[in-house]
Amino acid sequence: MARQLFQDRTPAAYAGVQAYAVRHAREDAGALAWLVLGYARIMDRNYAQAIDPLNRAKPHAGEISDYVNYYLGTAYLETGRLAEAIATLSAFDKNYPDSLLRRDAHVAYANALTADGRPSDATEVLEADRQPVRADLELALGRAYQADHQPAKALTIFRNLYYTMPLAGETHEIEGDLTGLAAAVGAAPVSPEARRMRADLLAKGKQFSQAAKEYGELIGAVSPAERPLLELERAEALRHAGQLKEAKSTLEAIPSSTPELAAERLFNLAELARSANDDDSFLRLVDQLRSSYPTSPYLEQTLLSAGNVYLLRGDLDRAIDSYRELETRFPKGEHASYAHWKVAWLSLRQGRTDEAKKGFEDQIALYPTSLEVPAALYWRGRLAEEDHDASLAQACYQKLSERYRNYYHGELARERLGKFKASPHPQHYALLDRVPPINAFDKITADELPEDNLRVQKAELLANGALVDFAARELSAAASETKGNWAAAETARLYAEVGRYDIAIDTLKRSIPNYFAIDLGSLPRSYWEVLFPKPYWLDLTTYSSRNGLDPYLVASLVRQESAFNPNAVSRANAVGLMQLLPKVGKGVAKQEKLKHFSATQLFVPSMNLRLGTRYLRIMVDKFGSFEYALAAYNAGTDRVEDWLGAGRYRDPQEFVESIPFTETREYVENILRNASVYRKLYGTP
Repeated sequence: MARQLFQDRTPAAYAGVQAYAVRHAREDAGALAWLVLGYARIMDRNYAQAIDPLNRAKPHAGEISDYVNYYLGTAYLETGRLAEAIATLSAFDKNYPDSLLRRDAHVAYANALTADGRPSDATEVLEADRQPVRADLELALGRAYQADHQPAKALTIFRNLYYTMPLAGETHEIEGDLTGLAAAVGAAPVSPEARRMRADLLAKGKQFSQAAKEYGELIGAVSPAERPLLELERAEALRHAGQLKEAKSTLEAIPSSTPELAAERLFNLAELARSANDDDSFLRLVDQLRSSYPTSPYLEQTLLSAGNVYLLRGDLDRAIDSYRELETRFPKGEHASYAHWKVAWLSLRQGRTDEAKKGFEDQIALYPTSLEVPAALYWRGRLAEEDHDASLAQACYQKLSERYRNYYHGELARERLGKFKASPHPQHYALLDRVPPINAFDKITADELPEDNLRVQKAELLANGALVDFAARELSAAASETKGNWAAAETARLYAEVGRYDIAIDTLKRSIPNYFAIDLGSLPRSYWEVLFPKPYWLDLTTYSSRNGLDPYLVASLVRQESAFNPNAVSRANAVGLMQLLPKVGKGVAKQEKLKHFSATQLFVPSMNLRLGTRYLRIMVDKFGSFEYALAAYNAGTDRVEDWLGAGRYRDPQEFVESIPFTETREYVENILRNASVYRKLYGTP
């Protein structure tokens, strides 16, 4: 019931939890239910209605009393009941010295004191608690000094907040105060260095429009010698913000300066030309960079872009030239291994098999830890097969299978190995020794949860009320107090139990980033079941079967698209589990003869799966192969038709390797790889 309440907060959900709370009013479970009700009201910003359930929670709150009192104090504060807020929060430190909410309570308490006309008391509370820095605490402290008629101190705090933490939401609340406070104390203008810091942090945080504005306003405040660099920073921010016309005019007006700045200027102009599909201008700018700044890292970036432009054009020989030049000029650069791989692969696509063989072998020898090694091993094995060199083919596939256990190419290698007879004396190839073993990875045994730890006990209680974010915070604190590897798995389990599979998956991914390289037996099964869950399984299998699809393939697609978050919305406005665009959903709904369909129904898991599986089936019927269908699902049918028309392929695997969009290629590989893991875990669906 609590999970349902937090999910949709309908009157019926509120009524259900309240009825439970009333039935268990004299028990710990009732107190938890009242906390859930109060917190849900706070999420709705309905603070007045949060007060009663939180008060009802107090008598039997026990271990969760700190949560009850903190949110009760917050509700009192937000409704203007200051005396009650102060009374509730004043003894928080004394009553809950180990609470994770202590600093949150300090902020709320200080805000109540300030609003009650006691700002000096508020500053005393907050000054003692300023480290580590928190934007909300700094805002509360600045407001307290402002109310205490100490504008100089308020201004210092607000300026620090505004210029060193520009991404914090609190900065928007003080913009109107800065000018007035500065005038009141006759403060000196903010230094260009501080203003530059704010602009740089905004750009780093991808707030490009605001960063461009800040850079523009700063230009007049610096010396003429500093202006070209600021103009360049502004132009780059404008480019990333999509304001391409203004970015171009800004770049074209920047005067000649240092070689580094000039190279960066040409790079940005080249990227603008590429964005506008003006390939001729782009390549002309590449030539300028090459001739004028041959060692600049901006040339490295631009050569990579040039190779990609030629690749998308289908001009593979010129793409090879660009990638080869990139590796030759920058052999230790960040793109060298990728460029080498593209030369080797495109040589194969151009029919230059001997060059491809050498390229694949050099990939393994020169860049043994690179991301391209699994593909190099696989395709070197394929070419060995074509040469009837069974020994080398088996050795390549065996290395792949052992080192990259659950990778896409590892699974392909095992399929190929099935055609060979095992040799009692396999030949040794020194080249394959270059591939380093996976980082020492002993079999993980799940450590037992320290159930006697008070924070763990509190986390379990909070999780029972679907307050899983609170529970995760308690577990994290408990993990810092104890030994063992239990925290990530337990946190992921709690998130999975409340249906937040995306967070559960991500939690374990971060804990075991190389899990795809290891055998299933190296991790507890419970870990794998969190990493590859089966939610919505009845609907998923029903609609998969109806459309002649492997349920594990569909589950893998959902995992890739939304990580099983039914409320996911992409930047392109794709919706729900299978990330359907509303127009696609509408079209498929019409084919399914669904009446009164609306785009909001795509958030309903059963509807999304019904329409998504049907759409995938349409792609399979159109292209005849799951590899092609998945590529079309991600990149669109027109692109796949273009790619299929660009030449002949040995098989779908060669097509996948040849997909020019890295995102789409990895998308297809990941789904096929994940489907294989699902089958190994669960057997016949």
